[in-house]
Amino acid sequence: MDQRKVKQTQFPLVDGHCDSIAAHLAGEWNITVGGGRLSLPMLRQAGVAVQFFACFVKGGGQQEPMLLRALELVEGCRSLIAENPADLCLLETAANLDKALATGQVAALLSVEGGGILGGKLFMLSLLHRLGVRSLGLTWNYANDLAGGVREPGGLTRFGRDVVREMNRLGMLVDVSHLSDPAFWDVLDTTGKPVIASHSCCRTLHDHPRNLNDEQIKALAGQGGVIGINFFTEFLTGGKAALGDVVRHVDHVCSLAGPDFVGLGSDFDGCESLPQGLEDASCLPALIEALLDRGYSEENTAKIAGGNFLRVIRQVLG
Repeated sequence: MDQRKVKQTQFPLVDGHCDSIAAHLAGEWNITVGGGRLSLPMLRQAGVAVQFFACFVKGGGQQEPMLLRALELVEGCRSLIAENPADLCLLETAANLDKALATGQVAALLSVEGGGILGGKLFMLSLLHRLGVRSLGLTWNYANDLAGGVREPGGLTRFGRDVVREMNRLGMLVDVSHLSDPAFWDVLDTTGKPVIASHSCCRTLHDHPRNLNDEQIKALAGQGGVIGINFFTEFLTGGKAALGDVVRHVDHVCSLAGPDFVGLGSDFDGCESLPQGLEDASCLPALIEALLDRGYSEENTAKIAGGNFLRVIRQVLG
């Protein structure tokens, strides 16, 4: 990392998705020092207020190994937080969030990517909630017993509907990134609270199944949700991309729904290629500057930088 790139942004930032915890636990690099696309020094210096840490479990395979892997990642993230109390706190409630914002700690929101780990048992959600998990991606690309995914179409199952309702009750964010189109619409028909697309882009700008189409974006916004724009070049353009391409996707959401329903979902350490100018978390302030240069007011830039995610977090977690 080039430390000279890092500077503080005036707005609290929220990043709706990273896969950095798996690489840290595998010993590929140390998140407390650096070496990957995201580190604690980068987050603190760039002004990140909330970082979603994804506990990614690939679809397929037997349920027990998937569950064990998810629990390993959750415990690893909890240990990282416990070992770095000056830098991190576990985000579990709105009050917890407000305290972190006041103290300057990075609030770590634990998410699980892949609802297949539930094994068809609704009580598993309560267990994950007790462990501090506050977001669940219902699928990862492939179908499971909750819903269809972008590579295996299908709607929300009866169990999937029960999961969405139970997540509403517990105060957990329902994440629709990776869902098939029919499952997306079923989720919106089932949920009583706003949902998030933690790391997705706009299908109108680049036709990829992982991106949301215009009607989905408008419907998600209509229920008060947020789409976190993914930095993966494959979703932005399908080829090479630059920081301005992320701004284009932000622009598109704003043109459809206004500035209250879009945020950032970097996918740092979870994607193969990143835009020029957004190579790691130290570049996040440059994106905020680009939004201001684009003509966004400070109020709307603050919403996009993190305010919209903060609103939904407070509303859902309680």
